[in-house]
Amino acid sequence: MQQVQLSEAEQRVYQAVTTLEARGQVPYPDLIAEESGLTAEQVGSPLHLLTEKGLLHREDSPMAGLDFGPRFCARQMA
Repeated sequence: MQQVQLSEAEQRVYQAVTTLEARGQVPYPDLIAEESGLTAEQVGSPLHLLTEKGLLHREDSPMAGLDFGPRFCARQMA
């Protein structure tokens, strides 16, 4: 199994996403920032990098007319 190296910010963001999902909450960027202890601006880059590394995937709002912004969901680590 290949080990992916993550920065501290990436680790905090990934942990925040998985924690929010475990609680049944939708991992929107503002909630991810709150859970990780980072600002909304600070989570932008880690979210992008984690998506590029295949650890998160972005989903746009599924409900027409009710766009709360993108949500980021964790991919299960094998």
